[in-house]
Amino acid sequence: MLTKKTLYALQALQVLGELPDKRPQLIAEIAQKARVPQKFLEQILRELKQAGFVDSKKGLGGGYFLKLDPRRIPLGQIIRTMSGAVALVSCVSKTAYAPCPECKDEATCGLKAIMEDVHGAMTQILDSKTLGDILAEAQKRQKGQKGQMYHI
Repeated sequence: MLTKKTLYALQALQVLGELPDKRPQLIAEIAQKARVPQKFLEQILRELKQAGFVDSKKGLGGGYFLKLDPRRIPLGQIIRTMSGAVALVSCVSKTAYAPCPECKDEATCGLKAIMEDVHGAMTQILDSKTLGDILAEAQKRQKGQKGQMYHI
């Protein structure tokens, strides 16, 4: 499961990506739109800035904004930045490998073999999908909801 920190980062990035004019947004505005605690969001935005996803402008009209086109921000990269690994078990992680304490022999572990397949499929999907895909899907779903009238 994604951590709260990762979910909040994705929500904040989505808010920034939805801005039509890409103007800087104050942390308070992002927190309100993303429904994220402002104090926690400050830390998250610092990490996203260090990773190169967002940038900030100080002074009047300042705030945070996307540094990259949303179509150039892979979800896998966001998740790894905020959570570390994307593996379900540590023995298949490329970035946070650790042997499973319960495992008798990694070389013959059937669970590890299956989890390697799962990890490969999951990382392929997460690295091919972008923030732009999230924005497009949200927009498509919003349009699909508009115009539906139900009368009794």
